[in-house]
Amino acid sequence: MTATHLTPPRTDREAIVEGANPLGLEGIEFIEYATAKPQALGQVLEAMGFKPVARHRSREVLLYRQGGLNIIVNAHAKGAPLSDQPCIAAMAVRVRDAASAYRRALDLGAWGVPTQVEVMELNIPAIHGVGTSRIYFVDRHKQFSIYDVDFTPIPGVDQHPPATAGLHFFGVVQYIGNERTEDWTEFYRELFGFVELPAEQRFGILPKGRILRSPCPPESRFYIQLIEPEAGVLDVEDDEGLHRIGLGCADVLASVAQLSQQGVEFVASQGVQTSERGALSKTWLGSVSFEIVHDQRA
Repeated sequence: MTATHLTPPRTDREAIVEGANPLGLEGIEFIEYATAKPQALGQVLEAMGFKPVARHRSREVLLYRQGGLNIIVNAHAKGAPLSDQPCIAAMAVRVRDAASAYRRALDLGAWGVPTQVEVMELNIPAIHGVGTSRIYFVDRHKQFSIYDVDFTPIPGVDQHPPATAGLHFFGVVQYIGNERTEDWTEFYRELFGFVELPAEQRFGILPKGRILRSPCPPESRFYIQLIEPEAGVLDVEDDEGLHRIGLGCADVLASVAQLSQQGVEFVASQGVQTSERGALSKTWLGSVSFEIVHDQRA
């Protein structure tokens, strides 16, 4: 989907009121990876401080968690075989009302994702995102959660392990095609209420592209960084996708020190160096990396 597909929303008594936060966004619920090698990805996640806490009732899917961070590892092949290189297949956002958010997105031209719900599974509405990814709408994230229905806790495992050095979701980096920045800015602005940050407002140590800020309350706010190919690089449409996760923390150097003790290696090159502003992990399994970003909310 591109922003050129967006159309004016319908008007009815159940329509979500337009405003600074039209969907009632309250942060990221989970990030989902798809992979043919779930155990290898699980080892990476555990080095980053995540713990496996639950298994899906009917599919080869594991839930990893630390603090308020949820990552789903999906090895359930549906049709096309999964790649050995993990990819970010979905992002779930917390919203005030999932059904209303889904209807609004469709009214604005988003492409809905047909769901195939098994017995004892929730129907979580989703739209197509960048590439082959999906964006889910979740409104069960307080007293009750989507995991209460779809997942079975792993016996003897702490269901709420503490976050390593206070890590929390900061955002996601999205690779896009040449001259696609305006299209994707419009996509996130019109559907979700994201706003573009001034060019001089930057985070971390990789200040490329355009940064969009979610309309969430400050404590759950997150960012999307849109990055086009380097100048002179041939545009390949299939290269668009969610590329890596950004994790926020109050003290980058302390977080890097703790993660290093757990076996995580960080990039140190002429252009990328760990600093108080941020750090970049090495790339595992050909595609998985994490960016650590100083976040004053922490």
